[in-house]
Amino acid sequence: MFEFTVTATNGRARNGLFATPHGDLPTPAFAPVGTQAAVKALTPAQLSELGASLVLSNTYHLYLRPGDELVRDLGGLHRFMQWPGPILTDSGGFQVFSLSQTRKVDDDGVTFKSHIDGSTHRFTPEKSIAIQENLGADIIMAFDECADPHDRPYIEKAMQRTHAWAERCLAAKTKDDQALFGIIQGGIYPDLRSASAKFISSLPFPGIAIGGLSVGETKDEMRAALEVVTPLLPEDKPRYLMGVGTPEDIINGIARGIDLFDCVLPTRLARHHSAFSPEGRLNLMNAAFARDERPIDAACDCYTCRTFTRAYLRHLIVAKELLAGTLLSIHNLRALIRLVEDIRGYIAEGSFESRVPELLKRWSNNAKRLLGHG
Repeated sequence: MFEFTVTATNGRARNGLFATPHGDLPTPAFAPVGTQAAVKALTPAQLSELGASLVLSNTYHLYLRPGDELVRDLGGLHRFMQWPGPILTDSGGFQVFSLSQTRKVDDDGVTFKSHIDGSTHRFTPEKSIAIQENLGADIIMAFDECADPHDRPYIEKAMQRTHAWAERCLAAKTKDDQALFGIIQGGIYPDLRSASAKFISSLPFPGIAIGGLSVGETKDEMRAALEVVTPLLPEDKPRYLMGVGTPEDIINGIARGIDLFDCVLPTRLARHHSAFSPEGRLNLMNAAFARDERPIDAACDCYTCRTFTRAYLRHLIVAKELLAGTLLSIHNLRALIRLVEDIRGYIAEGSFESRVPELLKRWSNNAKRLLGHG
């Protein structure tokens, strides 16, 4: 259980297989985010049809509502949300620091107020592990402190806490059917990132996550951090870049040896009427699409693109039909899942490294501009 096998490499990119209690997870992989035990607007059956192999849920949100003990008593997350494949839960650390109304951090843990009702709660490394054991995901995260990536004095303190908390999480873990990943911090500073990578890699985690990126730093700073970190990581453990999931970031991450990604971006864009396309990111609310009989992407194999026109999708958006969010979410998630599927094929045939410029050129428009806006 939790053995990771590298099956092909091309440059620093690699294909792998991570064995979990709920099936083998092929990598590189993109995980849709089901924050509250649901990927917004989609059913588990639809996720399966899209080719999703891993779903992420959130410790902080599920602890607050409906409660981790209730989820445990109802059979754990897999039974509760009826997702048969692997599930990953994050530690709640990022949400504690980004969503809670107030918080007080000390070396033992964090006291915070719920963003829902203002009630007071406390997370420690031991508490985070206990909640995640109740939830029952296949992959769980060590409790860490995510801070402003540019505030070096505080980043140093947060990194030291993250290291101490990683050791406490390992000691607190009681279940053998969950893989606990350690998390690397260090902001944008190469020496701190290097020190964190070496420390976390020295501990007996079956997988390693890279946190504290895509939280306000530039794309160049993110790539520079990955350049420092990934060469220091063990080859025989999966590498997870937390909360990162634009097409451009996925391509650049895989090229630097990353195996797992997650992001709310595809479904969030869908709720804001936007879709990935070869022309760039489309805002389908725009009147220019009112008579457009093309699919979003003629090369896409998703249900939305096989079935519906841009004109119909715009009509649903204008009419405020809930179906619009579902159909756009189907397309956006399939676009990223298909991207990593294609890249796995390129790695296997040895062509990914040479294709990176072409892939970045195709997908960079989706990161830089929103077509049809205004």
